[in-house]
Amino acid sequence: QMSLVQTGGGVVQPGGSVGVSCSFSRAIDDGYYMTWLRQRGKGLEWLSSINTVDDKKYYADSVKGRFTVSQDRSQKTVYLKMHSLQAEDTAVYACALCHPRVVSTGDDSWCKNWGQGARVNVSS
Repeated sequence: QMSLVQTGGGVVQPGGSVGVSCSFSRAIDDGYYMTWLRQRGKGLEWLSSINTVDDKKYYADSVKGRFTVSQDRSQKTVYLKMHSLQAEDTAVYACALCHPRVVSTGDDSWCKNWGQGARVNVSS
């Protein structure tokens, strides 16, 4: 079983930036992606995925250009850096280990291991 531990998030002013990190306990299952999702009210929204083998990155249109996913292989950690945040970005941000189908479907049922979530509150 893989454990995912998140840090980061917090309160940020509109227009500001914040990051969240996700450290994982063992090697990624073959073919799976580390993924970021968020929950605003009901449902989970897929934001970004990274293939930790070839560093290929994928983004939802809603965050492309504002959010950046990255990794540190030596630390078994992935990061999500968020810029130009607005009130509508207020959410709980979660990392997860997901099948690549999450990218094309946005369906979190393709995810099998989850971090504990980190709240980001965009407020003045």
